[in-house]
Amino acid sequence: MSIRVLVVDDEQLVRTGFRAILEAQPDISIVGEADDGASAVEAALRLSPDVVLMDIRMRDMNGLTATRAIMAQMTRPPKIVVLTTFDYDE
Repeated sequence: MSIRVLVVDDEQLVRTGFRAILEAQPDISIVGEADDGASAVEAALRLSPDVVLMDIRMRDMNGLTATRAIMAQMTRPPKIVVLTTFDYDE
């Protein structure tokens, strides 16, 4: 059984890097990618991943808002790992 991961980041190069790193693991499969918060919510609802790797700063809907929407809309929400290079303590 593999861990199903959705990778969310507005930068294609970052998503590609995470995909390469994660797919090298035998027990992890990337089930999808999203480039903004709204498409992350849609993808999470449609794909039901086990884990969402979520960036915070994205256009339109940020990762924090997307995380709240995923948690509120899914009966069995995935684990969400927030990973960002954004340097702002709040």
